[in-house]
Amino acid sequence: MPLARSLSVTSLSGLEDWDEEFDLEDAVLFEIAWEVANKVGGIYTVIQTKARLTAEEWGENYFLVGPYVESNVRTQVELIEPTNPVLKRTIDKMNASGCKVYFGRWLIEGSPYVVLIDVAFSAWSLDTWKSELWELCDIGVPWFDREANDAVLFGFLTAWLLGEYAAQSEEPPHIVAHFHEWLAGLGLILCRHRQLPVATIFTTHATLLGRYLCAGNVDFYNKLADFNVDKEAGDRQIYHRYCLERSAAHCAHVFTTVSQITAVEAEYLLMRKPDIITPNGLNVKKFSAVHEFQNLHAQSKHRIQEFVRGHFYGHLDFNLDKCLFLFIAGRYEFSNKGADIFLEALARLNYLLRVNHSDVTVIAFFIMPARTNNFNVETLKGQAVRKQLWDTAQTVKERFGKKLYESLLVGQLPDVQKIIDKEDFTIMKRAIFATQRQCQPPVCTHNMLEDSSDPILNCVRRIGLFNSAVDRVKIIFHPEFLSSTSPLLPMDYEEFVRGCHLGVFPSYYEPWGYTPAECTVMGIPSISTNLSGFGCFMEEHIADPSAYGIYILDRRYRGVDESCNQLTSFLFQFCKQSRRQRIIQRNRTERLSELLDWKYLGRYYISARHMALAKAFPDTYMYEPTEPTSTSGFSYPRPASVPPSPSLSRHSSPHHSEVEDNDEEERYDEDVEAEKDRKNIRQPYALPLKNKTSPLGANGNGNGDDDEN
Repeated sequence: MPLARSLSVTSLSGLEDWDEEFDLEDAVLFEIAWEVANKVGGIYTVIQTKARLTAEEWGENYFLVGPYVESNVRTQVELIEPTNPVLKRTIDKMNASGCKVYFGRWLIEGSPYVVLIDVAFSAWSLDTWKSELWELCDIGVPWFDREANDAVLFGFLTAWLLGEYAAQSEEPPHIVAHFHEWLAGLGLILCRHRQLPVATIFTTHATLLGRYLCAGNVDFYNKLADFNVDKEAGDRQIYHRYCLERSAAHCAHVFTTVSQITAVEAEYLLMRKPDIITPNGLNVKKFSAVHEFQNLHAQSKHRIQEFVRGHFYGHLDFNLDKCLFLFIAGRYEFSNKGADIFLEALARLNYLLRVNHSDVTVIAFFIMPARTNNFNVETLKGQAVRKQLWDTAQTVKERFGKKLYESLLVGQLPDVQKIIDKEDFTIMKRAIFATQRQCQPPVCTHNMLEDSSDPILNCVRRIGLFNSAVDRVKIIFHPEFLSSTSPLLPMDYEEFVRGCHLGVFPSYYEPWGYTPAECTVMGIPSISTNLSGFGCFMEEHIADPSAYGIYILDRRYRGVDESCNQLTSFLFQFCKQSRRQRIIQRNRTERLSELLDWKYLGRYYISARHMALAKAFPDTYMYEPTEPTSTSGFSYPRPASVPPSPSLSRHSSPHHSEVEDNDEEERYDEDVEAEKDRKNIRQPYALPLKNKTSPLGANGNGNGDDDEN
């Protein structure tokens, strides 16, 4: 049956509705990745958030393919019988041949169908398939590389699934198979070798060799053309993985990557220029009340403040109302993620705040999972002391309230000396004595297994930021992912991000960067770099990113010390902002969320699928190449109203005269500025594709006519 294009794709201002149908009657889409219903890294977020949009586009003809992991299936997947008769015959045939293949619905937005393959059940075929891989491609996989062994099993099983589906189809099908990353890439290679009727797409979210090289302290981006890629991969014992990734990139009908910076990297390391850039998006949920996200920020900030009160008990000599919460989060890659430069910048920021006698205190959170054996006792004690103080205050308040009530009932003003008696003073004094502390508040919330060699802790020891009273910058290292069930900091990641003031992600290697993107969607300013896909994307589409709370650090054309100075400058200027300036900036940041919505960015995936269909089935589909193929189509100019940067604003203090405040009110109009920003989102570029056998056009808008630019 013809599948209607989802009108939700066109909800952005300035886009025309797709009011016609696109004939996908005999087309089916398989999206294959190791992280389908199996959270390992950022690809899980890409697939999970994009699923709703793709399911709306392809309907019953969209299937995600991933590994069967029982613990994940129990909580995320509803196993059902296949609804597609061809797929049911395919799965039954594979199960009868010694495989274990499951079918169900992934319980996420869009409820897409999933085909889950138990790779461990087919491990008996591993040696046979390794031999076949060697004979076909001259790629040998060592026995000790378990991840590569899983890739071999998964690749052969997915190729078997696609081949069997084609064989079980009564009419020649038009299959689109989208493979993510090298772990799924072998399936693509086998599809092309076996000449299956499959249009293939390969997306690399980060090159294997690039990640390894950047972790090795090399001037990666300035020496891309000089690397002997085969030697570098061999030296790092990943040559077999590199061969699988490179072969998949070359065999694919369409090769895509997530950002322009990664496209350059892929061109040199994988020896193929990507056909199209497919940026990563998010599902953006707009609140009915315009400033509801500001209220959520205040609520989450209060919960973080409660944790800080407990963590710094006995040394709470700073004003929490003038305290800024900064954070960095992600995989524990000390240099790649920029934790090294962030710590150095914090040390320099601490010096600037002290010599300028600033009353602002900065608390920097490091949320990076590392090997631990338990919570730090001192950290747990802090939260217990805080709770005890709260209970004591409530007890005294109840006693005070009861006596005040009885006094007022008899028509007498209360005698303060009688209302608070000696017993109350004793209780309060005992509580105060309980807050005395001989040691400094801990830097790390957990007991580290490798404390003496931990990069973050060693850097903290070098720069001397031990949470002392004289320091204006405090550090909290939380080496575990956040969870709402934690006895220490019971908040999930989204809630924690909303409560912070600034996300700092000075990564040296970041093909896209979901962490700053998530900050933007929640209205939280962030610092990124011009070596991250997100940073380059924002630089391309915003005339003055910093005015919108997107600070872009130059790590490509500056040395480490210069970049560190620039980061310190960003942080210091942010600390000098007034509360009102931060509110204005958060409003602007949140408005950028539409740039990152899958409703917009999903079109580049649509274009990639159209391109693949045209290349694989030229007799049915026609593709007309048009430039540009990068993410273009909208631009945010610099805001005309009061800039949030203190260096350009007259006010850097939250306290200024009433006359001046009224003048600033006139210069900044949230509704007018928001309306101007909405108009800056223009119709995105879509690749034209025409179905030769159908009167309906097969381009991005479902018409025979090309989209307007």
